Amino acid sequence: MGQREHVRVAVIGSGFGGLGAAVRLRREGITDFVVLERASSVGGTWRDNSYPGCACDVPSHLYSFSFAPNPDWPRTFSGQEHIRAYLEHVADTFRLRSHIRLDHEVLMMRWDGDELRWEIETSRGTMTADVVVSATGPLSDPKTPEIPGLADFPGKVFHSSRWDHDYDLRGKRVAMIGTGASAIQIVPAIQPQAAKLTLFQRTPPWVLPRMDRKITGVERWLHRQLPFTGTARRGLLWGIRELQVSAFTKRPNELGLIESLAKANIAKSIKDPALRVRLTPSYRIGCKRILLSSDYYPALAQPNVDIVASGLSEVRGSTVVAADGTETEVDAIIFGTGFHVTDLPIAERVVGADGITLAESWKDGMQSLRGATAAGFPNWMTIIGANTGLGNSSMILMIESQLNYMADYLRQLTVLGGRAALTVRPSAVGAWNRRVQERMERTVWKSGGCNSWYLDANGRNTTLWPGTTGEFRRETRRVDLAEYEVVRVLAKSAAAAESVDVAS
Repeated sequence: MGQREHVRVAVIGSGFGGLGAAVRLRREGITDFVVLERASSVGGTWRDNSYPGCACDVPSHLYSFSFAPNPDWPRTFSGQEHIRAYLEHVADTFRLRSHIRLDHEVLMMRWDGDELRWEIETSRGTMTADVVVSATGPLSDPKTPEIPGLADFPGKVFHSSRWDHDYDLRGKRVAMIGTGASAIQIVPAIQPQAAKLTLFQRTPPWVLPRMDRKITGVERWLHRQLPFTGTARRGLLWGIRELQVSAFTKRPNELGLIESLAKANIAKSIKDPALRVRLTPSYRIGCKRILLSSDYYPALAQPNVDIVASGLSEVRGSTVVAADGTETEVDAIIFGTGFHVTDLPIAERVVGADGITLAESWKDGMQSLRGATAAGFPNWMTIIGANTGLGNSSMILMIESQLNYMADYLRQLTVLGGRAALTVRPSAVGAWNRRVQERMERTVWKSGGCNSWYLDANGRNTTLWPGTTGEFRRETRRVDLAEYEVVRVLAKSAAAAESVDVAS
């Protein structure tokens, strides 16, 4: 057997987080790295989600890397195909292709305490790495509920993120399960095709108009010729969203005006009073993610659309049965039921220094220091980790902040020299998460009266960041070694490593 390949850094995933990490590594002068991608192309969630109508609800000029501006966005809110093309462009522009290993699914990662490195088993073989950067993202693995009788359904079944483009919906009776961000884009796109579309709604969302338009040729020319105009546009979009944060995190009652606008949006398109009641949420706006669409309500008002104000509970042959007893004959079932966000499947594939998986370590809920490092898992960090999500702005801002932290983490390892690893102190993780959860109590996500995918099985919000993106950037500017222990190999034949208290 030949010697296994070893790299300085292994990045898992090739979405925004993974490609961003690869770019930053090259900028730091690190070229000894690989990007392991389970699919056959890059793009992450923007590759996987190709359903009809798929688009971003963050403005294009804010939903892109600051170091890779795109002056040619065609619309103010970009569609999936444009975002995926942008990520392909990033991979080419920054010469990342030679580092990317497609069709390399990570099956298991184990920390080797004797060698101070990660053993990585992939679908194409094994390798080792000094540092692992997990950028699999929270919107990677679809969540499909276990419904009695679903396995015996004679028609077509698929999740929104695994869209079957070979299946023709024209003339079909379709059941759409869920009313989240994907569903409100899918419904208007497929409503004209379906003979009958039945929407199963457990909880109605708050929906505001999506102020989307084509970006004019003059605007694009200006951004190409005078790049500072694109930077200014991005800055304005960012600043507006920063000013909104306090309403979500400190003063939820200030969201009343936005709620009034959302109610007016319902009234504009839904003339049936009874239907209007069913579509009006009973919780404070912002408790769940505010959705953007200008064609969702008009589609619901069409004669071939029915709304069942209840979740799907059972399937009997070709009949779908709601929790309220409503029965509907359908040819296809589409699940828009979200992803494994608070129970990341990748966590089951990471075995740390104590021989337990990250999933076991997080059995009471995800916890990490500054959304990056987890206790018991040396030289392992994540992009878009616990409590780094946003409810009103661009995740690319948070990703870039975490890339700053990753870069300084690697610099600290270089300064330490020799065979060394950093492992975060449990006390530091605990202190950080207590602070985050204390702040969370004041937010609309905890006090708004809803049960959202932001919350884990214990009712804790381990998903969102209760502050501004500017504040998070300051918190992740550099690594504080007082929050870590340094682990070194004593000798080549050593069977154990020694922990050195760098804070003393």
